[in-house]
Amino acid sequence: MSDKKQQPPVNDFAQQMVEILDRLRPVMKDYVLKHGGQRSEGTNWDPFQLHNVWSNFLQAAGKNPTKLIDLQVEYLQNMTHLWQESTRKFLGETSQSIASPEKSDKRFRDPLWNDNVVFDFIKQSYLLTSRMMQNAVRSVDGLDPKEKAKLDFHTRQFVDSISPSNFAITNPEVLRETLNSKGQNLIHGLENLVEDLERGGGNLEISKTQYDAYEVGKNIAVTKGSVVFRNDLIELIQYAPSTDKTYATPLLIIPPWINKYYILDMRPDNSFVKWAVDQGHTVFVISWVNPDEKLAKKSFESYVNEGLLQAADVACAITQEKSVNAVGYCIGGTLLTTALAYLAAVKKEHKIASATFLTTLIDFEEAGDLQIFIDEAQLNVLDQKMKEKGFLEGRELRNTFSLLRANDLIWSFVVNNYMLGKEPFPFDLLYWNDDSTNMPAAMHSFYLRNMYQNNLLCKKNGIIINNQKLDVRNIATRSYFLSTKEDHIAPWKATYEGMMLLGGDKKFVLSASGHVAGVVNPPELKKYHYWLNTNLDDRQHADEWLQDATQHDGSWWLDWAKWIEKTSGKKVSRRAIGSKEFPALCPAPGTYVKKKA
Repeated sequence: MSDKKQQPPVNDFAQQMVEILDRLRPVMKDYVLKHGGQRSEGTNWDPFQLHNVWSNFLQAAGKNPTKLIDLQVEYLQNMTHLWQESTRKFLGETSQSIASPEKSDKRFRDPLWNDNVVFDFIKQSYLLTSRMMQNAVRSVDGLDPKEKAKLDFHTRQFVDSISPSNFAITNPEVLRETLNSKGQNLIHGLENLVEDLERGGGNLEISKTQYDAYEVGKNIAVTKGSVVFRNDLIELIQYAPSTDKTYATPLLIIPPWINKYYILDMRPDNSFVKWAVDQGHTVFVISWVNPDEKLAKKSFESYVNEGLLQAADVACAITQEKSVNAVGYCIGGTLLTTALAYLAAVKKEHKIASATFLTTLIDFEEAGDLQIFIDEAQLNVLDQKMKEKGFLEGRELRNTFSLLRANDLIWSFVVNNYMLGKEPFPFDLLYWNDDSTNMPAAMHSFYLRNMYQNNLLCKKNGIIINNQKLDVRNIATRSYFLSTKEDHIAPWKATYEGMMLLGGDKKFVLSASGHVAGVVNPPELKKYHYWLNTNLDDRQHADEWLQDATQHDGSWWLDWAKWIEKTSGKKVSRRAIGSKEFPALCPAPGTYVKKKA
């Protein structure tokens, strides 16, 4: 964002507004020209297919109206009670709260939300109303579970959007800043809005961090190494050793291609890559290409062959070993599962000595809120978009993931950037989060339909790769599953059920925190904790596993380091990067990771 917001306030408020609106006009004109016709074909535009869901909800509710009536009666009683308690507070008498926000809710941190009777009443009435609306959806019987989940999700989106914290006139912090700055926060906020629209080419791209504070290869993704192989889909990075001796078996990391690989190599103090190198592993990482229309026909099978299997072959050739220890993160773990099932089918399991799965879904039956976006109507719309361009734009995926945590990843920045007129803080994780990648049309359509919609990976002969019918139950490779308790992308109970399908020696570990923070948790931080339970009875479900699990302080990395030793082989002299057949092509982090969506 521009530096002019650091200058002394300009007195002529009206003149500033005129100048900003002049900048806004061409951006909005371009947006209307690009998108104005998309919804003009009729009044039935319903991208989330909610009309039928709402009709079914009303029918189900009408069959047993007692629950809704009881909720309304309870709501009216609570509102009456709130009015009485607010009156006592206004008169200076002792009063009690009727509704309090969750501890994790950051929207109402300003003291005036509690101290001022008006803002306290607004806050509590909003909490009572929003909870009543969500309880109304959740209490209705007879609605298809997937339809109920969709309605519940969108109800949550609605109640989050109408929070009083999102409006200047009902947000005490914004009102105070407006009075103190004589409206300069609104001027700066409008400037921020225009800049975000300009940055998005007419689409609103909410700034979540200071993007010029980071540069890949300069202050993030800086672990020393070189690209030793490149094809259409991947650059394979080999990292320089930092110990005199290294384990014989190389370590191959398969990150998700929905985001860029350097989530595992952010800064030296939280880089899993650097930490693994320092433990004595010869580390290889796949850096996926950011695809354009030329790669539209690259399939999920291509990602198996040209991605994971090709990378494993190169790593073995360079190190002169017969197998690798593989680490798959998120969709990278799903790809690893697919590759293992294929290798089992063709009797080549030896290529993978061990498999580590980080927050990985294999059974997609209970795959969380992302399932809200996966039904036939929405997939048809998505397929049409991808057919026109050859890929799914990275920003669409990023916006979808932002909706899963709208208060943290959307509304908090709307308030900070546009109402308070402040700059977002520098935050490397949010820089990575917004450094989005495109998805090839063929691959992404296959993934969404076969995994999320039809859940075929966990079914016998459900997926065919290289003309081989796959069955994940034939996987006998030694495996380590790491899931996170607050994961909203790969819910831990779903990952547990998928893990139970595999054969072989298995270990399941549950980390505190979420999809990223629970994984990227270096031991030096002494942060969070994890649960262990070595009893993996085939009849045992996730809740039973956790009930008997033991909590351990600190990072799961240390537990994994001990586990991986068994398949890492003896220590050998440190290795040079690359080989005569696969020489170093360029320094890490390579070229693919720097391509913007």
